[in-house]
Amino acid sequence: MHGSKAIAVFGEALVDDFITEQVVGGAPFNMARHLAAFGEPTLMITRVGQDKNGALVRAEFERYGMPQTGLQIDPTEATGRVVVERGADGHRFIILADQAYDYIETEPALAALRAVDPGVLYFGTLAQRNPASRGTLRAMLAASPAKRFLDLNVRDGQVVERSVFESLHQADIVKVNEEELQALFDWYTHDRPGTADATSPALHTACSRLLRNFSLEGLIVTLGPRGAIHFGADGVMTASLASHAPARVVDTVGAGDAFSAVYLHGRAQGWPLALTLARANEFAGAICGISGAVPQSMEFYQPWRARWQTGAATPAAS
Repeated sequence: MHGSKAIAVFGEALVDDFITEQVVGGAPFNMARHLAAFGEPTLMITRVGQDKNGALVRAEFERYGMPQTGLQIDPTEATGRVVVERGADGHRFIILADQAYDYIETEPALAALRAVDPGVLYFGTLAQRNPASRGTLRAMLAASPAKRFLDLNVRDGQVVERSVFESLHQADIVKVNEEELQALFDWYTHDRPGTADATSPALHTACSRLLRNFSLEGLIVTLGPRGAIHFGADGVMTASLASHAPARVVDTVGAGDAFSAVYLHGRAQGWPLALTLARANEFAGAICGISGAVPQSMEFYQPWRARWQTGAATPAAS
């Protein structure tokens, strides 16, 4: 629709199993679905099983009009599943091992990547826990000149520091939340500034050190309802700190994925950085006002696309 190059997304597509219902998720797949809904040519590279949950994932490819050239079918391993247990203290998530997305094969992934010659390659850390998928990602990164966007997702017991270290060295642009940023400070700097004052010189200095240490072009720190801030390798700090929390927060599942999608969409469209951050924050806030990481109806996206295409104000989160 606008001639921008495709965005390739590597990682897990899975099902959150609430026992009474199964909801398709996975941070990369959440992000990819939003991108497709915004009209961005999107290649999702993942792997599912020949099972009922795999059929649910394939149905989402179809609902969002996404090509399945990067979707691999595993004949033996099950589609990724996260068991969600509800309790008095909230939800407990059990991320199962040895799932189909742990075994993404290299040659089919490279073939799909070559076919679209993407402008951006998005990846996270969960799908790197197994050497098979990790090796495929490394081959993709080596084969493509695309800009590399790392959406860090540090999960206890799933992601080791070494994987984070290697991923940071592979990335051009990194997005983290406040907790992940503190983990990076603990691992890689002597500075541990807080994020209560997002524009503090101490925070700017510490983030600039991370940018230099890993030769990054940009570091994005999301602050939940307090907005987001971008630190550039040129020393420029760009902040969007307006609150866009909905009138009623249903859940915050997928808010970070929604932010990443709008950031990459805005980048592809050539929006100014400050405007991109503002729109990403607004859309992430709107996702907090619905149940789940993506809307049940594609009509949810229409007012956003219409206003962004005309340059009008973005609809308020509600």
